[in-house]
Amino acid sequence: MSALRIGNRAMFWRIVRRLLGANRGRLFVILLALGAGAAVTAALLNLQVDAKRRITTEFRAFGPNVLITPPDGAQSSTADSTLPVSVMDHVPLESAGGHVVASPFLYFTGAVYFKKANTVSHFPVVIVGTDLPQLRQFGSGWQWKKTVQLVSSGHSCVVGARVSSQISLDGLSYIAPGPAPLSNGTPGVTLFPCTDVTEFSSGGPEDDQLFVTLWDAQKHANLADRISLVQLNVPGTPQQADSYIAALQQQIPDARVHPIRQFTEGEAKIYDRISGLLTATVVIVLVLTGLCVMAAMTNVAMERKNDVGLMKAIGGATRRVLRLFMVEAALLGLVGGVSGAAVGILLSIWLGKQVFGVAAQPRLIVYPVAVALTMIVAILSAYPLRRLASIRPASVFRGEA
Repeated sequence: MSALRIGNRAMFWRIVRRLLGANRGRLFVILLALGAGAAVTAALLNLQVDAKRRITTEFRAFGPNVLITPPDGAQSSTADSTLPVSVMDHVPLESAGGHVVASPFLYFTGAVYFKKANTVSHFPVVIVGTDLPQLRQFGSGWQWKKTVQLVSSGHSCVVGARVSSQISLDGLSYIAPGPAPLSNGTPGVTLFPCTDVTEFSSGGPEDDQLFVTLWDAQKHANLADRISLVQLNVPGTPQQADSYIAALQQQIPDARVHPIRQFTEGEAKIYDRISGLLTATVVIVLVLTGLCVMAAMTNVAMERKNDVGLMKAIGGATRRVLRLFMVEAALLGLVGGVSGAAVGILLSIWLGKQVFGVAAQPRLIVYPVAVALTMIVAILSAYPLRRLASIRPASVFRGEA
């Protein structure tokens, strides 16, 4: 019995090989259609998966997407209108979308003092205390310009474009932020001169601000261990960001945690539109691929009537005959999918570079999905071969089928 089963299996695969090689021209056309469909499907699916990460990354270049601020209506005193710096200890630096960048900010209206050509001048400016190294991460979309080296001891300062235009960094010998001057024009505290000044342009309100270390700002504003707000860069999808915000709000109930809606909602809308367009295109491509393969399979069904009639005449079961053709279709889908999906992944890398300016990253999940979809299309497209199940051997031999 076992030997008979082995012999039947060997005969089954021998017939499948003969079926595949019966008409090499038609075989090439079917593989070409399946391979092209798999290539386009894999390319679009890879772009769709990569677009979610790409759009999230591109939106993060515009700045933070979550803020931690004092609760609404807390303006009765300076302490109520600010937050303790210890709130940073309750901010998780990991989310479902990846690493979270959090930076404290303290805002106050002060003055900038600068010396040029032996003349000391000053004018009011919004001074912002923060973690200066992290400022470049939040302002990755800003245009960072020149850095001017000044005194040998002090702290770094970062100035917006409009502040820099009033100072004119060329020929500058001294600059120091501080509180607003007294009536006689003399600051009331010791100033900390900037060792170097970096200029940037954001195209927004930051161009009117001067950034210093958080410690300097707290000293000048007389707000030790206080901050105005915390800006967070939370990676991931809008849904992941919303989950992170809800969990963070529970950890710091004395503050208000809220997203910057124009970023999170804009990100969601753009991705939904791109995802919907790519999904619709994939469906259309698979349908067209299926129609091409179905047309070829219809010709196959017409040519194999005599073969099916002979198989049935010598005792072949209808189920086994159909299984032969289904296996043939699955093998064609597998070969076309494996070769086409590989080409599609390479195609998506090129398309990503043309669309986003950066090559799309190959996603491993896309490859088996594209191959599986191609096999399903090939099997469904072999539906015309089911008509062979109704063929009667006697009709074939009499020439009536």
